[in-house]
Amino acid sequence: MSTLAQMLSDMGYEVSGYDDAKDYKFTQKGLEDRHIPIYYDSTHDIPKDTIVTFSKAFQEDHKEIQRVKKLGLTIKPYNEIVGDLTKEFETISVCGTHGKTTTTSMIKHLLEKTIGCNYFIGDGSGHIDRKNKILVIESDEFNRHFLAYHPKTAVITCIELEHTEIYKDLEDMIQTFETFANKAEHVIANGDDQNIRQITFKNEVVYYGENEENDYVIKEIKQDTKGSQFTLYQQKKCLGEFYIPLYGHHNIMNATAAIITALEQGLSLKEIKENLKTFQNAKRRFAIERVGSAIILDDYAHHPTEIKTTLEAVRQKFPDKKITVVFRPNTYSRTAAFKKEFAEALSKADKAFITPILCDRENPKDYPPIKSEDVIALVKGGELIDENSVEKLLPYKDSVVCFLGCATVARMIAKWKEILQKEAKEETKSS
Repeated sequence: MSTLAQMLSDMGYEVSGYDDAKDYKFTQKGLEDRHIPIYYDSTHDIPKDTIVTFSKAFQEDHKEIQRVKKLGLTIKPYNEIVGDLTKEFETISVCGTHGKTTTTSMIKHLLEKTIGCNYFIGDGSGHIDRKNKILVIESDEFNRHFLAYHPKTAVITCIELEHTEIYKDLEDMIQTFETFANKAEHVIANGDDQNIRQITFKNEVVYYGENEENDYVIKEIKQDTKGSQFTLYQQKKCLGEFYIPLYGHHNIMNATAAIITALEQGLSLKEIKENLKTFQNAKRRFAIERVGSAIILDDYAHHPTEIKTTLEAVRQKFPDKKITVVFRPNTYSRTAAFKKEFAEALSKADKAFITPILCDRENPKDYPPIKSEDVIALVKGGELIDENSVEKLLPYKDSVVCFLGCATVARMIAKWKEILQKEAKEETKSS
């Protein structure tokens, strides 16, 4: 919602919002920069010509939704509003179960630095200038939202079962991605992904990956504590070496999708190589902070595959450090569907803590009985943690402490920092 609000504000619309929770969110800065007001009660005036949209975090019986209905205001689905925006530009839609935020951010970074572009990214970043012809948009498969979009180019990073409360099985997901992709004139797709390979594309498709049958082939991968380097070939023609200040094999795949997209928009290899070197990851994607000697990592990883790839990236960045994970599960449906997979992924860490499940759009009664303890039981040495027991992390302060989850973990990070700072002061006094 934050991203859409920013873009509509940039287009000259008067925008305001409502939220129940007053705690600070990482998507909030763009709203503050544009002076977009956020209300926390139902006493503010709403003009009669206002168009209202709301997220799935709010149920139909929510007091604010009931209020706007009584006022007779127009309510329009979020994805339809976004879909209308995609019609106005040459839209590059980036979709996929994983990697779409980082890939969208990379494409935006490359184009913004050169030919200019509008962008819509799930980390709360959004901007529109009507002078820009191109719109780069992260296209979410949740609730089949992206089917309302109108892309000229579709980029597909990967397909894996997710959002089990929406999709009945993997085949349902693949078919939905196929429907979306065939709305585009042109597709750039991860050819190493066997689920993507099942799609029958109606229009032109370009495949990338490590397998030789792809149109663009990644070779000669080198990874160290500073980042990743690889060589890219197009139909056996060497395009040269590319460096990214990112970690993990998945980010090499994301970067390749961004490179191909930029090439098709007319950027030179020199421009792409130079600008990739300065790329800074999206918000809450492998965000590292140091408090004294302690290392804190904040990441959006919320699916077993994402947790696994994030931990692999941490091993690349910090090969001599142990890893402690604090994972906040989100949605009962996802936790129930991937209980074993979550346990396997979290076991890649040296120590795993799991919080109670957080979900604001599901009723636990609607799903098989599931709780965090069911995952913990499958993780050797796994422990329950919450915002009132963050001190459990103290024996692991010398490790890389990773806070993972799509639900906010900001308050837990803040408490962990407070504990570290307090301990540092006490150590200073005693010395």
